[in-house]
Amino acid sequence: MHYLLLVSWVLALACSSAYKGQRTPATGNCITSFQPRFSRVLYNTQVEVTGRHLSGLLIIKTMPDSSTRMVFANEAGFKFFDFGFREEGFTVYHIMAQMDKKAVIKTLRKDFELILMQHTGTITPAVIKKGSEYYYDFAKGKDHYYYITDSACSRLLRLERGSKRKKVTEAYLGAYTDNMPDTIGIRHSNFNFTITLKRLDEHASE
Repeated sequence: MHYLLLVSWVLALACSSAYKGQRTPATGNCITSFQPRFSRVLYNTQVEVTGRHLSGLLIIKTMPDSSTRMVFANEAGFKFFDFGFREEGFTVYHIMAQMDKKAVIKTLRKDFELILMQHTGTITPAVIKKGSEYYYDFAKGKDHYYYITDSACSRLLRLERGSKRKKVTEAYLGAYTDNMPDTIGIRHSNFNFTITLKRLDEHASE
């Protein structure tokens, strides 16, 4: 009997949803007010993935055609990747051979789409209330992009990506300056992969 109770408890935990709650259509889309406006910004970047470390500079820039270009290179100028994001698609302009794997590119694309809030202007969200927090759920196929705010939607507490039940990625945007976050953090739940960005003052050394 004790064994059966233990098994039932484990199964209940395994089947529990991180996003349990009643979904209701949002009456407005306040999340767009938090969307970063990356005119041109440079970040010191640290990446930890399954025991390996990468560091360098990430440039995020809005292009004349309104797409967003994202280039990550080390201090010597060796380019790790060069991505382009637009509402209608995603482009890999360059990626180093060791990272040129479908799963790696897909993971990075979804991580940065979460940060760019790529879907918030084209998808009507549902809202889940959990205590004092509100989860704005932007569903795109099987992927769900969650933006969690306070009850007044005056503060963006964190960002999450996952399914309708399970969290895969958690992120945060900290301290906006000129509509661009000074810090960005991305952490995966299912394996050891983190990205930390700290904004650099490009005029400090001038």
